[in-house]
Amino acid sequence: MAVYLVTGAAGFIGSWLTHALVERGETVRALDNFSTGRRENLAGISGKIDLIGADLRNADAMSKACAGVQIIFHQGALPSVPLSIQDPRTSHAANIDGTFNLLEAARAAGVQRIVYAASSSAYGNKNPLPQQESMPPGPISPYAVQKLVGELYLRSYWEIFGLETVALRYFNIFGPRQAPDSPYSGVMAKFIRMMLDNDQPVIFGDGEQSRDFTYIENVVQANLKAATAPAEKVAGRVFNIACGEPHTLNETYHLLAEILGYKNPPQYGPPREGDIQHSYADISAAREALGYDPTVDFVEGLRRTVAWYQEKHQEKQKEMKKAEVSA
Repeated sequence: MAVYLVTGAAGFIGSWLTHALVERGETVRALDNFSTGRRENLAGISGKIDLIGADLRNADAMSKACAGVQIIFHQGALPSVPLSIQDPRTSHAANIDGTFNLLEAARAAGVQRIVYAASSSAYGNKNPLPQQESMPPGPISPYAVQKLVGELYLRSYWEIFGLETVALRYFNIFGPRQAPDSPYSGVMAKFIRMMLDNDQPVIFGDGEQSRDFTYIENVVQANLKAATAPAEKVAGRVFNIACGEPHTLNETYHLLAEILGYKNPPQYGPPREGDIQHSYADISAAREALGYDPTVDFVEGLRRTVAWYQEKHQEKQKEMKKAEVSA
């Protein structure tokens, strides 16, 4: 039986992937430094995994983590455009040095395949839509550059060392367990949290920027298929992972408001540095090579996500009432 390593296993995407592997009965080693990952994301499975608290920037720790592993899902990163602009050195160390350390450890350990969390931010603003993997990259932010460097490193390790690598360019992933309380959280999590608290969300720019929002279960499917697809179809390649349809932030805001019964209009702020204007994926390559087929569409994903945040919000309200009574 294969041993799987998931980096960033306590994060949003990593925890979903770790849960899915455990549900399949796989042997899973989960790695996280818990700088952004949350232990509660692994609730219910912590006793079924080999949980390692370690940092990707620690080369010795990566060597130990990779020992005896066949497949790696490399989700660990500092996944934030604003953070990479505010603190590019720390972001670089985690996203480039960390990926290099993992590649070197995987090569030495004889790992068969690495599936890498790449980013649609690699396309930048210059490419026509829909974005295809054959288009030249045009990264704007340090984060986008870092994730693209990771792709290039993976391709090199396949070409030179024969380590099978697959890079999945994620397009604006959302769903339950996405942290809503960080200044670097995804827009979906922020909008929902603020609406539940009856605060007024801010849209940066005019709101007509569009995103190919992709529900988390589609991403899990893509990763699992990328781990088992024939090497001749996928090794050394990059694939868009999305739903193949764009939605503006204004549209997204109003859909969420309708689901939640929220009545207030958004606030508008100045555009953020490093943000791209439009994101829309051609997913035909992933369909052909991986057998990828997004099964949860945008609106259904919104409903599932809102339901989860509503449940968590109600739990928080109950805890606050109990604290008031006992005070």
